Amino acid sequence: MQNTVKKNASVVCIGELLIDFFCTDIDVDLTRGKQFLKNAGGAPANVSAAIAKLGGDALFSGKVGDDSFGYFLKQTLENLNVDTSMLVMDKEAITTLAFVSLTNDGERDFMFHRGADALLTIDDINQDKIDSAKILHFGSATALLENPFQETYLTLMKKANEDGIFTSFDPNYRMDLWRGRIDEFVDLAKVAISSSDFVKVSEEELHLITDTIDNLAGINVLHGLGAKIVAVTLGKKGTLLSNGKRAELIKSVPIVAVDSTGAGDAFVGATLYKLAGKENLEDIHMNFEQLYEIISFANKVGAHVCTKIGAIAALPSIEELHELSIS
Repeated sequence: MQNTVKKNASVVCIGELLIDFFCTDIDVDLTRGKQFLKNAGGAPANVSAAIAKLGGDALFSGKVGDDSFGYFLKQTLENLNVDTSMLVMDKEAITTLAFVSLTNDGERDFMFHRGADALLTIDDINQDKIDSAKILHFGSATALLENPFQETYLTLMKKANEDGIFTSFDPNYRMDLWRGRIDEFVDLAKVAISSSDFVKVSEEELHLITDTIDNLAGINVLHGLGAKIVAVTLGKKGTLLSNGKRAELIKSVPIVAVDSTGAGDAFVGATLYKLAGKENLEDIHMNFEQLYEIISFANKVGAHVCTKIGAIAALPSIEELHELSIS
């Protein structure tokens, strides 16, 4: 990566912003569910919210419908001081909706109504704002599913890599979305990883993408594809960090978990918040000690989110982390 132009401290998060409807009825599927709680959703949007809540400079780029749900989502981000100047309100398509219920055996009933987020095109992108960003984050739960969003996503990633913009990628694999298309997901994830400086994956995603059950072997595959920094989140065990020269498990902090929703996005947001504060990211992957400190902080932010309910509602401010001696 050749970073010849000094960037500002902004992080641009590109991807889906949608409505999650969680069924609040106990142990029912969506056929029987009657009561639903509306929440703002979308992994890259959660990441932008985490950065802004910590006091960082975050901009979200995506598309929602020009409807009540779209405006609710826009206001949710703006209330957290996320820049929404690249959020497109589509007058033809509805805001994307996801409905989820859980049964006592842990099974999830899921319905997905794809709307405006799928329609983001290159013409919707303000390239000047992309070019002035210090970091671009791509958190794909839905972006790779189909064109035009898929093409937009991969084109932006490739160009960012060529232009020397630090690029972050979280594949955010969702089995419900990729049934019957797992091989396609793996191929697309590998293309995205090849253009990424920082890659965050869960252990499940690591094994799926690399076709190995050995974590270190899988990490080496990701480095071979082009990733400079790899973070494998292992839940309460912590995070396995690698820069291609050294790999180490960074332990999480002991907590009483209430809700793990959004913990991974908070982890990514905290990581990018810290990275954006560094003077130069060109060689950051070679400084394992700095990366260790950054991931240790991110582990604590992710753990903090698990102690409260709600992906965005649980996000901590830097002041809250100071009070808990976390920052």
